[in-house]
Order: sequence, then C-alpha cells, then structure tokens
Amino acid sequence: MYRFLLTPRWWVINVFTLLAIPVCLFMGSWQLGRFETRVNTHHQQQDEASAGRKAAARPLGDLLPVTVKTSGERATATGRYDTAHQLLVPDRRLDGRDGFYVLTLLRVDEGKDGGRGEGKDAGRRGEDTAEDGAKALALPVVRGWLSGDADDPAATAKVPAPPSGEVTVTGALQASEHQGGDGVSASGGLPRGQLGMISAASLVNLVPYRVYDAWVTSAEAPGALKPVPPTVAEGTGLDIKAFQNLGYTGEWFVFAGFVVFMWFRLFRREAETARDLALGITPPEPTAPTAPGADPTPDDAERTRSPSAPV
Repeated sequence: MYRFLLTPRWWVINVFTLLAIPVCLFMGSWQLGRFETRVNTHHQQQDEASAGRKAAARPLGDLLPVTVKTSGERATATGRYDTAHQLLVPDRRLDGRDGFYVLTLLRVDEGKDGGRGEGKDAGRRGEDTAEDGAKALALPVVRGWLSGDADDPAATAKVPAPPSGEVTVTGALQASEHQGGDGVSASGGLPRGQLGMISAASLVNLVPYRVYDAWVTSAEAPGALKPVPPTVAEGTGLDIKAFQNLGYTGEWFVFAGFVVFMWFRLFRREAETARDLALGITPPEPTAPTAPGADPTPDDAERTRSPSAPV
C-alpha cells in the first residue's frame, strides 16, 4: 500500500523534507546562539561598566581605535577648548525628556598623553591650518545635555561657556555615530551651529583641523548641563536586534515543524487514496479518456447505424 513512496514525485518530497528540516533547525539554533551572545555581552558590559566607574581613567591614545571592548571606558585627554566651534546636537532625549547635547572640540597636541598612539588608528579627518600646526588634533567632547529646543534662544542662553586655558577632560569613550542610530539626524538642513551626527565625517567640513574618529561624554557637566551617560557599543546589548534574533529563532523552529506537518499530511492523504483503491471504494481512473461526443462502444455504433448505410 505504501509503494507510492517509491514514485519519482515522492522521491522529490522525501529529499526536500530530509534537507529542509536540518536546515531549519540549524538556522534556529544559530539565531538562538546570536541572542545568547548578546545577552552575555550585555551582562559583561554591565559588569565592566561598574568596574570601569571605579577604575582609573586611561590616556585617550591607549584606548584607540574604539572597539566593543574599549567603548565606554574612561578616557582622559588634555588640551584647550575651541570656543569658536561649539556645536549643539538637537533632538536628543535624556530621562524621557527632549533636549540637546552641547559639543565642544578639545584641541589636543599629538605629543601629549591625551593624543598618544592615535596616528593610524584615530581615523582623523580634515587638514590643519598653518596657524594650528600639523600635529594639532581635536576631540569632540559632549560637555552635557540641556533640556529644551536647540532653536530656542531662551534654552541656548543657558549653555555655559567652555573654560579657557588648558583643561583635562575625563569621560566615557564613544565610537562615532552613524546614520540610523538613536537620535541621529543625517538628513542635513540644520541651522548654523548645530550638528545632527557626532562623527569625524560630519565635522570634517565644519572645522579647519583634523578630528578624532571618536568622542567623549564628559563625566562632569557644568552649570545647568547634565552628564550624558555612555551608550553601549553597536551590535551588543539587549536592543531591538537582540529580540529580533529571538523572534527569528522561533520562526525557524516553526518552519521545521511545518515541513514535518505537511509531509505527514501528504503521506496520509496518499495512503488513504491507495487504501480506498485496494478496497474498491474509489474506482480506478480510466487508462484512456474518451473524447467528448464519441460513441462509447462499437456495439452502440452498430445499433445506431442506418439500415441503408453500406456495411
């Protein structure tokens, strides 16, 4: 009764089923592994962040380039704030409130501890002017967050002026932002003095010197500013992508179950048809179909032929 399993049609069905099930299980396990990796990384980052807040800050050059491991670590850099190029980063939320970042560029000399080791790894952009010198670099420093609209003069009037003279900045090291990040605006069209994305590529046309491919969120915020907490590195943490991996895991396992369900459904239908044929419940299909309008049998043709017709 199960000889139909040896037909070419069922050979194709069986081979497809045997290949599809392990592929679905493998993909589901892989997505589950991705989710577990993100969870473990999230816990590891929390532990490292707790330890990093107690650990001593390291020179900026020792932490470059920014990686998943160095992102969020405490960095220190010494230089002078460029008061002529202070920028506001609008549409940034903190504690559920709308506001903006206050970003000031810290001029760092390459020979100092704050800029040591950045030569090939800092991802610098732009060119120095003759006045600034060939070794001058700038580190974007987010000095804090302020509630309100960056276009509102009343809100921007609360922005404290950066300190003059040489200062040492300590804060969490962050990788350059990219399009699609949280709060990032890469569409352009912002007023003069505003920046939509904190990155060296965005600053290259705004300042006349080279810029680190990284930025620091200061641990201390002056005046009405509030410190900006560091963000987790891209591709880590319990973000929406982590739960997408978990959703894909369920989908692949559902696909595997669906393949098994369809195979058994087709098998049962074919087996029931074969059983009905064996019991005579379902008449066998005719081997040669009769054309429409044709005489069913030669005897009927003889009976319907005219007596005067030649034999």
